Amino acid sequence: MRILIFNWRDIKNPSSGGAEILTHEIAKYLVKKKNKVTLFTSRFRGSSEIEDLDGVTIIREGNSIARYVFRSVHFLAYKRYKKYFEGKVDLVIDEVHGLPFFTPWYVKEKKVALVCEVAGNLWIKMFGLFFGTIGRIMEIFYLRFAYNAISFITISNSAEEELVKNGVNRKNITVIPVGANIPKILPKINREKYPTIIFLGRVSKSKGIEDVIAIMNKLSAKYEIKMLICGRQEPFYRKELYETIRKNNLDSKITFFDYVTEEEKFNLLGRSWILIHPSKTEGWGINVIEANSMGVPAVGYNVPGLQDSIQNGRTGLLAKENSINGLIEMIERLIVDTKLYNQLSKEAIQWSKNFTWEKTGEKTWKILKEIYEK
Repeated sequence: MRILIFNWRDIKNPSSGGAEILTHEIAKYLVKKKNKVTLFTSRFRGSSEIEDLDGVTIIREGNSIARYVFRSVHFLAYKRYKKYFEGKVDLVIDEVHGLPFFTPWYVKEKKVALVCEVAGNLWIKMFGLFFGTIGRIMEIFYLRFAYNAISFITISNSAEEELVKNGVNRKNITVIPVGANIPKILPKINREKYPTIIFLGRVSKSKGIEDVIAIMNKLSAKYEIKMLICGRQEPFYRKELYETIRKNNLDSKITFFDYVTEEEKFNLLGRSWILIHPSKTEGWGINVIEANSMGVPAVGYNVPGLQDSIQNGRTGLLAKENSINGLIEMIERLIVDTKLYNQLSKEAIQWSKNFTWEKTGEKTWKILKEIYEK
């Protein structure tokens, strides 16, 4: 089968995250099954226009941000399809991150929408009341009307529920399992002497990093505590973030690692006590499973996605209320209750063993074949 994927970013993009890891792992599996896979995505500084990565042909053009309109990857995907791909592919995967590629309006071949999360109120948080409301209305419109006749793939049961609440027919949705890149031989666990919280992920407003700083500000007044923040930092956001840390006198408490290798990441997890996941909109949480593999329980908001990846009371804790104080309460429980911590740590290790990219690829390939053969 000839499969074309539209996604706003690829795995090499400095702003990529868990969704891009998922996309690449699916694409790799599809190549393994003898499919020809092409990913059309945006450019970034230093990127090549065309690249072969693990057998996947990556074509980069345009900007990932839709406000660039005619220079956006979303508009250029339409142009590229009409000029080069129409009639020459068998199936198109339209990956949605806030804004879709609107493939039902112009793609003639079989198509499927891959949606990791419904943005919902994140629109307003990221873009303000006026533009955020426009984005939210657009999201409701395309889910309820523009995409009402095509199949959806999503990555958690709670993400499925959010899609249904936003007008998608449940019969059109299939949930796939999410894998995790866990080394076959894990490094030695060497916890820090004092409580150490780790944040893994893209350092951006959408991931709740501001809540992390507020949490550290309150916890450091009561405990000898450290924070490790590992993830690519959005350049325009970095200065504002560092100023907030300095104003709160947290320079000595918070260490940034920016990009880390897989080996470095798992070594840092081995030093950490707790993973914090402060995002209020999430599809799943690959970082939760990675942390669990090192016996690190996760603490997060009780929101879709995290409700699935964090087994509340078994592998981590979900906040009773989705507020900074709600997360602080859960973190403090793990700091002071050694028995609870050890129990969650053991369960977390066992839970992490359920997730492989092989299972993800196998289920996705089965779905795509069914869609193509309809």
